[in-house]
Amino acid sequence: MLITPDDVISYSVFDQVKSREKSLLEKDILEAEIEVRKIAGHDFSAPEYTPLPAEVKLALQKLAQYYALVNSDESLSKGIKSEKIGDYSYTVLEGSSTAKPDVSDLLSAFIKKGEPADPGTARMRLRSL
Repeated sequence: MLITPDDVISYSVFDQVKSREKSLLEKDILEAEIEVRKIAGHDFSAPEYTPLPAEVKLALQKLAQYYALVNSDESLSKGIKSEKIGDYSYTVLEGSSTAKPDVSDLLSAFIKKGEPADPGTARMRLRSL
């Protein structure tokens, strides 16, 4: 792993993440590493990435925190928009659920040019006008 559960715990401000079992955080980190590998087109195992650049570490921490939050909240992982527990009920409004962080800017300097990470796909970059 490129980062440790302790890296995610020290980064996060969410009690849900801080109290999550380290074995589960390792799985969240694995999901984050897979996504970063897909975006960058490589796995950061080359010697030039030792030590791991701060931008890559931050991207991994953000994504691992996101996956820890989503994976620890049953309603988010099921996509529930409203829930009632006894006399208490709540509704998650459209767009107010946990959004996956966009780490493409953090990783932009480390994206390998040339072949896309997944052959048969195209990468398109849009900018606002």
